[in-house]
Amino acid sequence: MARTRLLTEFGMGTSLRRQDYTEAAARAVRDALWHNSINLAELFGFEKADMLIDLDIAVQAPEEVDIEVLRAIFPYGQVSVQVARGGLDIPRAVGKPTVIANACISVSFDMEARA
Repeated sequence: MARTRLLTEFGMGTSLRRQDYTEAAARAVRDALWHNSINLAELFGFEKADMLIDLDIAVQAPEEVDIEVLRAIFPYGQVSVQVARGGLDIPRAVGKPTVIANACISVSFDMEARA
């Protein structure tokens, strides 16, 4: 497979009071998606289902992220999700810390499929 990355986008999301790592990650994904409206599939003669989407998420508690919730955000494409330690937990005077998640979305296609 001649996998070629054509797009990379970044996002940030938070959970201000609930320390919900999945929600912070989902907000980061939506933030990244809202940054663009590029019709890559059509431009290269692919179907949207042919999109190879790599999602990388960084939070302080990777084991707390439900990757199926994140995968469900994407309306099409073949989504792979990796969650790593990163992001930030910001202590608060009272209550749970604020969680900050970072997301990176990369979109690729198998260019040999069009050859």
